[in-house]
Amino acid sequence: MTGVDIIQCVSTWSINVMRFAQQIPMPILLLIITIGSLALIALFYLVLCVIAPVPRAPLASEKRYVTVDPNADVTPPRSLPCWLDEWTTRREATRGRPTPQAGIESEKDIDEAIEPPEVFLSVVVPAYNEESRLPAMLDEAVAYLRREEHFKDFREMVNGDVHASSSSKANGVAKRGRQQQHQQHPQQQQKEPQGWEILVISDGSTDDTVDVALSLAGARGRNHRPRQPDTSGSSPPAKLDGLDTSKGTVRVVSLERNRGKGGAVTHGMRHVRGQYVLFADADGASTFSDLSKLMATCRSIADDRGRAIAIGSRAHLVGSEAVVKRSLLRNLLMHSFHLLLRLLTPPATALIKDTQCGFKLFSRPSLPYIIPYMHSDGWIFDVEMLMLAEAAGIPVQEVAVGWKEVGGSKLNVIWDSLGMAWGLAVLRAAWGMGVYRRR
Repeated sequence: MTGVDIIQCVSTWSINVMRFAQQIPMPILLLIITIGSLALIALFYLVLCVIAPVPRAPLASEKRYVTVDPNADVTPPRSLPCWLDEWTTRREATRGRPTPQAGIESEKDIDEAIEPPEVFLSVVVPAYNEESRLPAMLDEAVAYLRREEHFKDFREMVNGDVHASSSSKANGVAKRGRQQQHQQHPQQQQKEPQGWEILVISDGSTDDTVDVALSLAGARGRNHRPRQPDTSGSSPPAKLDGLDTSKGTVRVVSLERNRGKGGAVTHGMRHVRGQYVLFADADGASTFSDLSKLMATCRSIADDRGRAIAIGSRAHLVGSEAVVKRSLLRNLLMHSFHLLLRLLTPPATALIKDTQCGFKLFSRPSLPYIIPYMHSDGWIFDVEMLMLAEAAGIPVQEVAVGWKEVGGSKLNVIWDSLGMAWGLAVLRAAWGMGVYRRR
């Protein structure tokens, strides 16, 4: 059968269908069209339920971490604190309660509440086979975090904002989110959180990522104590130059099976203890010292619940040598993805120029509105976070950060770009059709 024959068959079939439709009474025709449309929508919904990703539950071993003690020994696995577990338990206890009773929290209170922080800053670093790139990133991060004056400046930003807000009648509710946290946990409101933590999430790595991270934690994880004189006659062990562990710590979490970058980041953010939470790529492409810019932005845009997200942006680099030197295909795919984002994402998310930069800072009160509802384990997880933030009314602002191209990326430009486009379409449809819900 030739192409002409096929066209003639289709044309004939169309004419016959039109003639048949003309013979059907209009009310019956409208009923058929309505039933057919509903059937197609139901079929689409069922297909979406099947193809929409559902993140796997973390394994027991993935809720534990190891680090290096002051003697440079690797610790036995320890339980990771998990703010999400308590938050979920308390929310489930209030679900379906008709009216809040005296002294009992309402479901809305639970939504806004989260365990108070234990440290000032948590840094989540997803790492899949990053033995070669992780050392440089941790070197830069730890060197910056060791400088106490940074945290002094950060705390002055936060505290200054709180005092300024509380002195104003119009903005007198600005401390409400933090006050709720302190009321939930009065035993922890004695002092401002100090120090920092880095959570390296090894995402099913098959190389020496875990060993490299532990080696770096050991080299930087000893207290600065005077060396005791050696009386045994043997040579003393080599001195490890590192951080004061009373100010910071590096924890290593191993996922047994690879989840994807989004899954690793989400897993880490379930277990953070910081007042602020930074997600940073393991390649060290973003300039870590630009954390100060993100912190200042979070402070300036925070709402009356203390919620804010500052996202690093490379949009200002478009047209720079680093971008111009990229292949034509890579730049074409980048612009195509940005166009797709504008078409498929909600209004505020669509206006963000760089959703994929691996350098984002979250205030702690923002987490309960995002992390419990994450579904994407792949590269598109950044967009889901921003969509959830927009749905919850969380202030989000881009911040220009330094960035450099670093070799060794695990991203396959063609296949992963197609995967991100597919993932974005499924993600938007799943939230739009009610496959994914906040409850």
